[in-house]
Amino acid sequence: MSSLHHRHLAVSPDWLALYYKRPLEITHGEGRHVWDVDGRRYLDFFGGILTTMTAHALPEVTKAVGEQAGRIIHSSTLYLNRPMVELAERVASLSGIPDARVFFTTSGTEANDTALLLATTYRGSNQVLAMRNSYHGRSFSAVGITGNNAWSPTSLSPLQTLYVHGGVRTRGPYEHLGDTEFIKACVADLEDLLGHTRAPAALIAEPIQGVGGFTSPPDGLYAAFRRVLDRHGVLWISDEVQTGWGRTGEHFWGWQAHGENGPPDILTFAKGIGNGMSIGGVVARAEVMNCLDANSISTFGGSPVTMAAGLANLSYLLEHDLQGNARRVGGLLIERLRAIGAGSPCVREVRGRGLMIGIELVRPGTDEANPEAAAAVLEAAREGGLLIGKGGGHNTSVLRIAPPLSLTIPEAEEGAEILAEALRSVD
Repeated sequence: MSSLHHRHLAVSPDWLALYYKRPLEITHGEGRHVWDVDGRRYLDFFGGILTTMTAHALPEVTKAVGEQAGRIIHSSTLYLNRPMVELAERVASLSGIPDARVFFTTSGTEANDTALLLATTYRGSNQVLAMRNSYHGRSFSAVGITGNNAWSPTSLSPLQTLYVHGGVRTRGPYEHLGDTEFIKACVADLEDLLGHTRAPAALIAEPIQGVGGFTSPPDGLYAAFRRVLDRHGVLWISDEVQTGWGRTGEHFWGWQAHGENGPPDILTFAKGIGNGMSIGGVVARAEVMNCLDANSISTFGGSPVTMAAGLANLSYLLEHDLQGNARRVGGLLIERLRAIGAGSPCVREVRGRGLMIGIELVRPGTDEANPEAAAAVLEAAREGGLLIGKGGGHNTSVLRIAPPLSLTIPEAEEGAEILAEALRSVD
């Protein structure tokens, strides 16, 4: 055990998880690579849990942070803040929500917490619909709507949560149905649920479930849900903490795969926009955002330094068409991984979009989750020089692959080959 690991254990909660048998200390990064304390280089296919969205040490972002820090680091929302207004204008325009208002937070958890506050206040209801297998953060209210047992340490909650079918396409009672029939069955379940309960405030859903193992419904499910929700006056919250900013390649926001009946009422974001700086936020139409009848501020949300980072990072992403790169390079990577998975008895499914890819592992010859294999592949990939993540819910074990959106084709090929060797080591 390293000295730093020993010190970590002495002062950190037991539930603060670390990857690897020998936990890794990362000292610096550049592009799509990071280095550990021993000077070893790794290709990063997880990006600090989908947070280093463009590249490590992106010069445009580090320059913006340094210049802003040299002027003023902090002021709070009690004063006018030019970088915050400029970023809010850009996010509002990109959101697709009409007459949008933007409130910045420091994390995705806090963004979802704010969205729940808005929805429950606007609707006068503490009842919330959430998706099975979902994850929305670690605050008391966010845990209360999390449909993933591994990340839900308490059943206590300020909300009454009801869970809806549909977030997991290839498991559960409707997995045998075709996409059209799957959507019909999930809509019928939603209709039936609403017939047995008081009017909920909102449905909150990740277009692609992150912690749950990068699983998603067929395109159009949430558009079909929207027709039902609108009839009942129920708001739709799209949790874009992991799917936003073009990561899926096909769309800038995950909700756009379900946009037939318009944008969500509330959209939450975080992670990638700051490229490692602590930024989260909520976008909502003005009527919803302005429903609070008490004062509120954010001490750290909208910090001048983080806003400067977000502006520089968003500009880089748009000017270099990183969404298009995610579509092109991600498409090649997922096909390569599917070919590798076809030859592994441990791989049940390779799924995802753009640079948001999941590899579900099972015990050979069964449909049973294989957490031991997932842990072993994580270790073997590290030994090969590749960092990946893992997750899953609904009794699954999934390798999570989400590199920075500037990933090159040679880097994608290199990572795929390391993963192939890691999978072979556990077959």
